[in-house]
Amino acid sequence: MSHLNEMFAKIAENNDEIISAYAARRAVDDARKQATRRTDQRAFRAQLREMPPFRRTTGPAPQHRLRATLRASLNDAIAQQIITFNRAAHVELDPAKRPKALVWTTERVEQWQRTGEKPSPVMVWTPDQTGDFLDLVHEDRLYARYHLIAFRGLRRGEACGLRWADVDLNAKTATVATQLVLEGWEVEEGDPKTSSGARVIALDGETVKVLRAHKAQQAAEKLKWGEAWIDTGRVFTEADGTLLHSGKVSEAFEKIVRTSDLPPVRLHDLRHGAATLALAGGADLKTVQEMLDHSSITITSDIYTSVLPEVAHRAAEAAAQLVPRRSTGTDGHTSGTHDARDGSALLLVANPGNEKRPGQTR
Repeated sequence: MSHLNEMFAKIAENNDEIISAYAARRAVDDARKQATRRTDQRAFRAQLREMPPFRRTTGPAPQHRLRATLRASLNDAIAQQIITFNRAAHVELDPAKRPKALVWTTERVEQWQRTGEKPSPVMVWTPDQTGDFLDLVHEDRLYARYHLIAFRGLRRGEACGLRWADVDLNAKTATVATQLVLEGWEVEEGDPKTSSGARVIALDGETVKVLRAHKAQQAAEKLKWGEAWIDTGRVFTEADGTLLHSGKVSEAFEKIVRTSDLPPVRLHDLRHGAATLALAGGADLKTVQEMLDHSSITITSDIYTSVLPEVAHRAAEAAAQLVPRRSTGTDGHTSGTHDARDGSALLLVANPGNEKRPGQTR
């Protein structure tokens, strides 16, 4: 038991070290970007090379998965009578709560402008804000990548790892069969995140147009680079065809948002925005679950219970219209009849004159 507690304590200690090292690295890199003399920039680059490489922290969710794996393994050992007590089942960890996705409403934007605080770690742009962002980056050479994530909800690594061989623009589909992952700060190819494997994503007409334009642009870049072009077969690459670095992709996105008038979101939040837009467009949770490749519809429901305000209002109005009532006067008291949108779907019927219904006693 003490060994397991020590292990998770060490994980927490490592997380603190990673966070401190990352903050120090960012400070040096920011200083490098602000330096005007080349000698200073070279000195900062040399300092960065001497610093520890970037590593990801092990958050609550991975720790819970680690404990679950240990618990399952020890349960097998108990079944085989190798041990008699499962110590992993009694290790206490902080709850792995998924933050709710909140929309940047006018009130939340105003509060953020006053205080600088985000209401939730997961914030979603409204359709207007998403449109403003896409207009802002429309001339970016990798605009299609932002467009695809914003509308179809690909993960960062999935978008960076998407292959032309898995895209059928005539059939309007894209198959997510691989992704690019970071091992430390190095880019490697990996399998899709969940065990369900490859998934097929339907593409709308506008996204197909954007991808066709991007493909033509990439062909022009390939022609320009000639033999120096690196053919990785990826949809989104550097100008010379080499693989994108997903960490730098996030940094570029954050810089664009930081220098704009838009409220802050992470690149991953564009994926959340795509789910919200799909729900606003009338998609059910099962469709959104499959689009995002969530392992359970419960995950989709837990994250996206907060939908766009206008969608919630439409649902409220629709619900109010379903119940037939006598018309409501200005004083709020019932005084007449109220038409329902679809009377054939109603189980309640009006009973004028307080007539006796079959089986009813006065």
